[in-house]
Amino acid sequence: MNILTESSVLRTLRHDLPASLVVFLVAVPLSLGIALACGAPLAAGLIAAVAGGIVAGWLGGSPVQVSGPTASLTLIIAGLVQTYGWHATCLITILAGAVQVLFGVLKTARAALAVSPAVVHGMLAGVGIIIALAQLHVVLGGSPQHSALANLTQLPGQILDMHGHKVMVGVLTITVLLIWGRLPKVIRAVPAPLAALLVAAAAAWAFGWNVTRIDLSGAITTWAPPQLPQGDWRNVAMAVLLVALLAGAESLLCCVATDGMHTGRRADLDRELRGQGVANMVSGILGGLPVAGVIVRSTTNVRAGARTQWSAILHGIWVLLFALCLGWTIRLIPMEALAALLVFIGIRTISLGHVRKVHGHNEVPVYAVTMAGVILVGLAEGVLAGLALAALLALRRLTRVTVDSREEPDGRLHTTVSGSLTFLGVPRLTQELRAIPAGADVDLDLNIDFMDNAAFEAIHSWRLDHERLGGTVTIDELHDEWYTMAAGGGRMLPAKSPPKPAGRWWLPWTHRGRPASSADCRLTRGADEFHRRTAPLVRPIFTELAAEQRPTHLFITCADSRVMPSLITSSGPGDLFTVRNVGNLVPRAGAEPGDDSVVAAIEFATRVLNVHTITVCGHSGCGAMAALLAGRPTTTDLPHLGRWLRHGEPSLATLRADDARQHDSALDTLCQLNVQQQLENLRSHRQVDEQVQAGRLKLVGLYFDIASARVRIVPPWTSGAGTTLVPSEPNSR
Repeated sequence: MNILTESSVLRTLRHDLPASLVVFLVAVPLSLGIALACGAPLAAGLIAAVAGGIVAGWLGGSPVQVSGPTASLTLIIAGLVQTYGWHATCLITILAGAVQVLFGVLKTARAALAVSPAVVHGMLAGVGIIIALAQLHVVLGGSPQHSALANLTQLPGQILDMHGHKVMVGVLTITVLLIWGRLPKVIRAVPAPLAALLVAAAAAWAFGWNVTRIDLSGAITTWAPPQLPQGDWRNVAMAVLLVALLAGAESLLCCVATDGMHTGRRADLDRELRGQGVANMVSGILGGLPVAGVIVRSTTNVRAGARTQWSAILHGIWVLLFALCLGWTIRLIPMEALAALLVFIGIRTISLGHVRKVHGHNEVPVYAVTMAGVILVGLAEGVLAGLALAALLALRRLTRVTVDSREEPDGRLHTTVSGSLTFLGVPRLTQELRAIPAGADVDLDLNIDFMDNAAFEAIHSWRLDHERLGGTVTIDELHDEWYTMAAGGGRMLPAKSPPKPAGRWWLPWTHRGRPASSADCRLTRGADEFHRRTAPLVRPIFTELAAEQRPTHLFITCADSRVMPSLITSSGPGDLFTVRNVGNLVPRAGAEPGDDSVVAAIEFATRVLNVHTITVCGHSGCGAMAALLAGRPTTTDLPHLGRWLRHGEPSLATLRADDARQHDSALDTLCQLNVQQQLENLRSHRQVDEQVQAGRLKLVGLYFDIASARVRIVPPWTSGAGTTLVPSEPNSR
């Protein structure tokens, strides 16, 4: 235990201590700026940073998240301060923290992840624009107005009446922030916000500029208890719930984002929500702003090398020591420099990366509506408008129905209905079905994952009418049999079901009911069926495999058309690196005639793909083994086959030398002996034998009895006869 404690202390000193100092340097200016934008006492920002760092860091569920005052709550807090006063806002913060603790106890944290990212990013962009417009007036020497529109309309007059020194401080601050990322790495060790404020303060002091100073003297030590808000209690309750939900949602989304930035333990979201709630209660009691997980500080924390929550806790301790011991230094910072920092941060919230992401998912309208609503109406109204639009778009996508019809070469009409069939899609469905000519022979594929009663009635009524007029309708359901169940009076499941395997893909062409006229047509029609039924289900797998293959098995089997490796092994794309030849033969090293094809596959599989199993699979009734038994006259007119079958002569010699094995069918016995012989032939190749001896490679023999559709394990020479496996029956309908 002492060793573990010592190791933990060393890890903290090595990683978390330096990271906490970096986060501390970022947190101080941001906390002051957010307090300024909220219209709260500037000390409230530092108190929130202390509470968020120490309390949320200690009790929270994320090892690297850093909490503190956040810009996304600026509009809410500013409105509460104007409506109820600062001390009443502190009580609202305490109550919001209690609500968050309750949510955490009830384990509701995962529900916050259901919020569309487009709404979150749109909200942040709207808040950023409002902050930037308001603080731009401060930079120009004026005062922010009561709304974003008022700030925008009065901006031209403010520009004409701007104050020189204050504008110069703001321009200098923004200039430093813009160029700081292009400076050498050694200089960039100082966080950009801190560097910008230091440069602005130094320039204002050196040139004697007339700027507004910040005074924190006595603000930290002067405390007044929270007060009850005066007004309608329902509005107060809504404010408490709004602060709790927005702060909690931002913290949880930040948790999920930071989880993807490090390799340590994953965040416990419910614990994080409880920790955030306690931190908000402590911050409100001490006179601080509401607390939430902040993505800027958390990202800085991860990039600085933090490993545990000690970085967040220590950062809070440094902020506390700074406020108590060095608070007087803050008066050197011009107010206009803080305002310029907020203008820069506000503009940066409009991320082109976020816009590209939501554009890729067709969610730009949700982003734009949320942002416009936040700017023009209010934060809560904008978020609700964005959520409503996101829900409507999701409903539209979920109920979208596509109907595709085309005429097959045999004259039949093939129609595919895809999507979720609900009453909302019935008008489109009915229109498309009625466009089908009367008397046509129709193959109707239902590629659907849900069907309600209205959709069933529409399809069933059309089918009865179409068949009454002399046409035929064959319905094939690619997923669960929604139509069949409804037609039979079965109870429909309330939830969508996972897809079943697409059709009887494993049946021969001649067994599928509609034989094609030629081999070419069969291939083309088979490809069309793959595109229609199977491709949509397997496309995600092939997309993942497109960059490279990672098979675990080299599978050597016969070219016989009755042997399907993926079917008899229940394997899928990317599992088997397959070699097929006549007789599933493996030429011995140095054998004549040589064969580079099989040896090249073995070499590539063992040296490049690093497979851990090589399987040789033979089968009953093998034509190559039958030719060996019959002798060379059978291959007189097939010279290439005759030369190739020389590699099977050792198997034939073993059969003749061991009369005990010739008890049933000589052909089937030879087919199994051939598998064992090829396993021995594999060991003649040095790269295979070395890996087998080292335990990195395993050789396996299989025998497929075609008549019984059974797979048997073929043991090595010394193990006797094959052992029967319990076969897996193919899926059928």
